[in-house]
Amino acid sequence: MPTVKYEVVLGSRNHGKIAELRSLLKGLPLRVLSFLDFPDLPVVEEDGKSFRQNAEKKAKAIAKATGRIAIADDSGLEVDWLDGAPGVWSARFAGEKATDRDNSRKLLKLLDGVSWEQRNARFVCVICASDPRGRTVSAEGVCEGMISFEMRGTHGFGYDPVLIPKGHRMTMAEMEADQKNRVSHRADAMNKFRVIFKEFVEQYKK
Repeated sequence: MPTVKYEVVLGSRNHGKIAELRSLLKGLPLRVLSFLDFPDLPVVEEDGKSFRQNAEKKAKAIAKATGRIAIADDSGLEVDWLDGAPGVWSARFAGEKATDRDNSRKLLKLLDGVSWEQRNARFVCVICASDPRGRTVSAEGVCEGMISFEMRGTHGFGYDPVLIPKGHRMTMAEMEADQKNRVSHRADAMNKFRVIFKEFVEQYKK
């Protein structure tokens, strides 16, 4: 086990996302904290026009509130047939209080009758770190795939039951965590992020 050198706070209240980020950060000399350790963390409005803007806004707010380096991500689904929707509105696609299943149902309804060849889509994730001084670093990951004709699988969260990654037959929600973490947009972003994050935390000490 690596020696803990830094405490970082994850800027999310989504238990599924927190679990994935913890898993993807394994091997780094970090103690990973979350809103469970800081019950009074601010709720940050995700009103940016891009995933990067939202991730950066969340990371900066959490870093300022805790006095620690914060890591936040923003992610979503882009569907070609819908001109990139739901995009940054992925979590609220079916309404402000929509559940994951509500959002997936709406998506499948909008794609009713659309052929397999026209169901191209991708998951996009931007992971951002911020220190309390407001300095940031970020990385983007993508998982290309197709939208299934029905929801399948019980693992994961969000649109996992309807996105089949390129080169696979199972939806994200049918994959075990280890398999998903080899192909997901969040894993792609984290692989890039880990490289630049090491330099970022070294600069933080100066």
